[in-house]
Amino acid sequence: MPLPDLTNPRAERVKAVRGLAGRSARSRHGQFLAEGPQAVREAVAFAAEHVRDVYLTPQAADRYSEIVDGAGAAGLYLHLGSPEVLDAMSPDAQGVLAVLNTWERTLESVLAGEPAPRLIALLSQVRDPGNAGTVIRAADAAGADAVVLTSASVDPHNPKVVRATAGSMFHVPVVTGPTLAEAIMAARAAGFQILAADGAGTVDLDELADSPRSGADIAAPTVWVFGNEAWGLGEQERALADAVVRIPIRGRAESLNLAMAATLCLYASGRAPRHRRPWEPVDW
Repeated sequence: MPLPDLTNPRAERVKAVRGLAGRSARSRHGQFLAEGPQAVREAVAFAAEHVRDVYLTPQAADRYSEIVDGAGAAGLYLHLGSPEVLDAMSPDAQGVLAVLNTWERTLESVLAGEPAPRLIALLSQVRDPGNAGTVIRAADAAGADAVVLTSASVDPHNPKVVRATAGSMFHVPVVTGPTLAEAIMAARAAGFQILAADGAGTVDLDELADSPRSGADIAAPTVWVFGNEAWGLGEQERALADAVVRIPIRGRAESLNLAMAATLCLYASGRAPRHRRPWEPVDW
């Protein structure tokens, strides 16, 4: 087992890495953390051009040889640190940590992508890091083309968000910054329908999945809008959508949480015939 070259948990490098847990340091340095083997593995495999440094304990280097090999193949800086050093950098690192440079994705670039995008998740005033990260993970799994967080939402580079994505933030574009109205206006101009998920909806998700409704077709290019965990979408926000869709609750549960609701809606779109246009019949 190789010996670590970083052994002082009070070193300036260690303090600088630990500081990236705070938003001000992330903004100042343009860097963020990927913690744990799953996140670092995906960062090295899918976002190597943005990875600044990879840190592992000797034990983790032996256990996760694919990370070491991937980092070496990509020419990344790889550092071995003692368990005390890695724990001081992040108590959630599990012996594996990466520092990445942030990169900007714009909604305009996503909408102009090739092939043309067809499914986008738009989060409005979503503040909980775990929820935001789980929605990004669900969007990736459902085959969505991007996730957009409005300017009032949580920072997607928050370590809790990155952990909750389980590496998916390195697979699917994540856009931040626009207001809800700006994002909807741009998406509608690009040919998307806007569906808002809300318990006050007049369109049932199951019925929509079975057949198109007035102003809504599950198979059409879609932006799904999801609101704040506590209060959902307000009346003015719902008014921006082409249709407001509710998820039927057949049991006694009062409601579904944001991440669960988003997963169901995104999968409903993801399983629809992806190449059918609204005016084309379904050929089963």
